[in-house]
Amino acid sequence: MKKRIACMALAALMATTMFAGCGKDSNSSSGSSAITAADGDIKKPDKIKVMYNGTVFTKENGQDQFKKRWEELTGIKLEITQPDHDAYYDVLGQTMASGPDNWPDVVLLDPTYYAGYAKEGALWDMTDAWENSELKASGRINNEDLIENLYIDGKLYGFTTGRGNGCVTYVKQKWLDNCNLEVPTTYDEYINMLKAFTEGDPDGNGVDGDTYGLSTAGLIGEEIPYVNYLPEFYQDAYPSFYQKEDGTWVDGFTEDSMKEAIERLRDAYQAGYIDRESLTNGTNDCRTKFYEDKFGVFTYWAGTWATNLKTNLLANNRDDKLVAIPPIKEVGKYLERRPSVFAITAACKNPEGVFKYFIENMLDGGDMQVLWTYGVEGTHWSTKAETVCGNTYEEGQFHMLESMEKPGTQYTKNNIDPMLAIGDFKEKDPGADQIAPEAKESQEMFNDNSKLAPNFFSTDEMGQYNGDLTTLKNTIIANVVTQGSSIDEEYKRFKDEGGAEWSKKIVDSLNKLNK
Repeated sequence: MKKRIACMALAALMATTMFAGCGKDSNSSSGSSAITAADGDIKKPDKIKVMYNGTVFTKENGQDQFKKRWEELTGIKLEITQPDHDAYYDVLGQTMASGPDNWPDVVLLDPTYYAGYAKEGALWDMTDAWENSELKASGRINNEDLIENLYIDGKLYGFTTGRGNGCVTYVKQKWLDNCNLEVPTTYDEYINMLKAFTEGDPDGNGVDGDTYGLSTAGLIGEEIPYVNYLPEFYQDAYPSFYQKEDGTWVDGFTEDSMKEAIERLRDAYQAGYIDRESLTNGTNDCRTKFYEDKFGVFTYWAGTWATNLKTNLLANNRDDKLVAIPPIKEVGKYLERRPSVFAITAACKNPEGVFKYFIENMLDGGDMQVLWTYGVEGTHWSTKAETVCGNTYEEGQFHMLESMEKPGTQYTKNNIDPMLAIGDFKEKDPGADQIAPEAKESQEMFNDNSKLAPNFFSTDEMGQYNGDLTTLKNTIIANVVTQGSSIDEEYKRFKDEGGAEWSKKIVDSLNKLNK
């Protein structure tokens, strides 16, 4: 559904002649995006309209306080549209399809939408604004390569404040101990662990077989890198399009490695090692089951989520010791998600001003960066002497406050993760010392054992066929894994129902980009 709405939106964009190209000059309110802060000619906006998801504080978590503080720091009115997190791209697609008059100035986009909207001319070209910015010249950017990876055909249409992060596999230490197991380093050891967690008594309640190895939110992800919740099964397989070392494009779903991955998933699922509800689970469903000790292996986000999992296990009177394991031999490297970006739409009347006062300002190295990283003092963090959620702090000690949405737990961050930020503070990060050891350890392990997921490029053929193609692929995976269907028969259906033809059309269109 999400991809179909995106296609509808892009089709509407193609019919909008005033945005027929990606050129920056036709969409700039001043006629030139080369104006920089140094020129002193950038007009400060009176109001900026933004649309983003729940990765920025929601109403329940103090959005009003966040907005008030942002407006205090800038003197600009901020108009926020924030759909429910899970419905964000549906609402965004509908908004973009409704026409430029309804577009916000700034939108938050994952890599797929970023490439698609950029191709159709919906985004402002911020190349010159970034290249001539005070932020780039400041020397505080610690990962310019990540920004370089956001360029499309030599132009930059979106900006990220941090790495995309990714998932690591967490294992309950108590369950390993109860089953006399060590941390797995190979696939055979991993499967043996799942078998023990499913057939034995890993939770120590005296009953064999009332638990299972793992649970996951879907058998295949909806967004790049698709396989991040089940890396041990997919290993070197990739279900979508990627570029080989020689520069040619292929559809990983058509390769033997993908068939082998589906077989591994089928065998584990049919053996009962994988939660039977995994096909329809949401991430919240998985987390709840994990906290209730229904399963012992959970591949989830590195960093702050290590603390969140630990805290919620403890709140449910469960043992909170987790091991974030390095990738097993057959996986080699975890996949790092390409980051979401803040992009300025082509309908924005003052894009240079929005870039300077909204996007560039997010990494100012001072008060604004604190706001985007930790939130508002007195609402999300404090330096007062007090006890929060059982933790006691001295006067002057930076700490996060109790969550308004989830009482009994403390906030960990706002939109910018301090362990992933690409912009350094001018002085010491005020919250560096309060980052939990388990969060820091899991993040460092991931950063040292990960590689960037395949890039996404949009073509007309991609927009035309990939929605239906992805639906067909997902159906085939579900049929083989949950129903035990024959892989050969399902791949024959892939050909008979047009999947192979659609795939080839997309591959051919991508390979033309190299010429």
